Amino acid sequence: MDKKNVFETFDKIGEYWSPRAVAEANGQLVKVCKIKGEFVWHHHENEDEIFLVLKGSLIIQYRDREDVILGPGDIHTVPRGVEHAPKCDDEVMCLLFEPGETAHTGNVVTNMTKSVESQRAHLAS
Repeated sequence: MDKKNVFETFDKIGEYWSPRAVAEANGQLVKVCKIKGEFVWHHHENEDEIFLVLKGSLIIQYRDREDVILGPGDIHTVPRGVEHAPKCDDEVMCLLFEPGETAHTGNVVTNMTKSVESQRAHLAS
């Protein structure tokens, strides 16, 4: 039950699009993510995904609806099954809230995909 500081965790992340779990409750993970550039188009078949931006500006692109632009303090839920692709020009710090078994790149596997185990590994550190 040690405390964690999300800003310190963010500063230690050396790779974009590589979420680090910092908390877990009731099967849900809270992940710190450092992002920049464009992510892969994907969807999560069975899980909603929540983005909370702490620093920067993040665009959640959708194929079938208007894009959502998030700034510091903004929160947005991507419903399960909805194809999306986050992107940003400058570095963004955000928290992700999702079930622990959620695949990083949803229904696709690319060189950007991080295993659930690698994301959880940071819970103990």
